[in-house]
Amino acid sequence: MGINELTPGYEIWHPNREKQASKTTRLVIVLLLILSAALMVIVLLGGWSVLTGGTTWGVIGLLLAALYLLLARMIWKWSRGALTLSTAMSVLLLILFTVGVSSWFARNKSGFAEPALPVELVGILMVILIPVQAALAVATAIGFNQQWYVEEERPIPPGGPDGEEGLGDGEPAAAAG
Repeated sequence: MGINELTPGYEIWHPNREKQASKTTRLVIVLLLILSAALMVIVLLGGWSVLTGGTTWGVIGLLLAALYLLLARMIWKWSRGALTLSTAMSVLLLILFTVGVSSWFARNKSGFAEPALPVELVGILMVILIPVQAALAVATAIGFNQQWYVEEERPIPPGGPDGEEGLGDGEPAAAAG
C-alpha cells in the first residue's frame, strides 16, 4: 500500500478535534482573528488621510486584514498550516502596533491634519489591538499544542461513516428498526 492510501474499510479520524477544549480554542482563535481584522480596518479607514506612505501602506494593511479573515476561515475548517501562520502574523503585528501606537497620540497637537476619526479614538483602537494580538498569539500556541493535526485510521462504523445502525449492512431500510 502506498503513501496517503487508506486501508479498505477504514477512515481518517482526528481524535483531538473532537475534544471540547479544541473546539473552544478554535472558536476563540476565529473570534480573535475577526476582531483583529475589524479593528485594523477601522483604524486604517479612520486614519487613511494622514497615513504615512500614502495608499501603499493602506492597501497593505487592508490585505493583512483580509489575510486574517482568510486564516479565520481556514482555522474554522481545521486547516493545518493556518495556526502557525496566525501565530507568526500576530507576533509581527503585535510588534508593529506597539511601535506605532505612540505616533497616534503624538498627533494630538496643533498643525497636524485631522483624520476621519478623532486621533484619540484611533490611538485607543491601536492600544486595544496590542492585547488582542497577544491573546491571539497565546491562543494559537495553545491550539497548536492541542495537536489538531493528529490523524488516525479507524474502522468505518457499521452503517457507514454517519453511524446509522441497520442501514448499509444488507437489510432493507424498512426492516431496520
